[in-house]
Amino acid sequence: MAKVSALSLNSKKRKGKKITMVTAYDFPSAAHVARAGIDIILVGDSVAMVELGHETTQNVSLDSMIHHCQSVKNGIELADSGSMLIGDMPFGTYEFNDTDIALRNAYRFVKEAGCDAVKLEYRALTAQKIIEGGVAVMGHVGLTPQAISVIGGFRAQGRTAVRARQLLDEALRLQDAGCFSIVLECVPANVAAAITETLEIPTIGIGAGGGTSGQVLVFHDMLGMLSHPHHQQFVPKFCKKYAEVGHSIQEGLNQFKSEVESGVFPGDAYSPYVMSEGEKETFDALLESDAEDRRMKHDAAATKLSQADEYETLKLYGGNNNGDKKEE
Repeated sequence: MAKVSALSLNSKKRKGKKITMVTAYDFPSAAHVARAGIDIILVGDSVAMVELGHETTQNVSLDSMIHHCQSVKNGIELADSGSMLIGDMPFGTYEFNDTDIALRNAYRFVKEAGCDAVKLEYRALTAQKIIEGGVAVMGHVGLTPQAISVIGGFRAQGRTAVRARQLLDEALRLQDAGCFSIVLECVPANVAAAITETLEIPTIGIGAGGGTSGQVLVFHDMLGMLSHPHHQQFVPKFCKKYAEVGHSIQEGLNQFKSEVESGVFPGDAYSPYVMSEGEKETFDALLESDAEDRRMKHDAAATKLSQADEYETLKLYGGNNNGDKKEE
């Protein structure tokens, strides 16, 4: 698979070919995604919710994101894939007026984690600074999870004409800043299609209809990785499940517990390491010798304890520690 780049993605849009992107967070999932030939693997800050159990994406740190990106990079290399790796810049790492802070943090994704680009939620001036510094940037408009404190939770965006036009303007500013693509999240399909048609750069939709240049879903959600009822309540409505892996995982774990408790596992079939008959006999002799030594040591210790008890009992009847009478 040829290395995916900003230029090749732009070429796909011009030719009308759809772009595929999957959000993944670790080595094994990245290896699966890369082997499938997915164009882009995004290490999203959604790792805070999907893998770390937080209620929002705001809790994950820069160091944690770098750690996950490194893991995903290893999975891509294992698959010998050309998938593009994008790291999501987490909340609090690029919002400052001093854009040099954002640039330094973006460099960490490239230098330490081997990312090909970074993604950030709508901030055109910051994106421009990072791009001028030599790091490719994917923009993000619509539902921006890092800003849930401002927008009042995970809510669809662009459902009024005024707000839809604002989203278009935001996307155009990100394009003018130099972004090579933009994620459109949770917006009406007609709005996403209009933005895609207006922009020269590709759009990646998530809950934004089929009129975008490509689509992205989260690895765990699309494969039904977690079968717990609580998790089911939070799988987005736009997420199609392509498998129910979580049910198979739960069945396997339940069967493991049952077989261990009943003594079925491991059994002879899964106990492959054996000794020769001669070594077994030698080992049994050593065990017998060790057992005899332990018996002798136990008997000696018991005798010593018995003597000590007797001595302690004698002290109860007066006298000093040497068993003599006290001086008057």
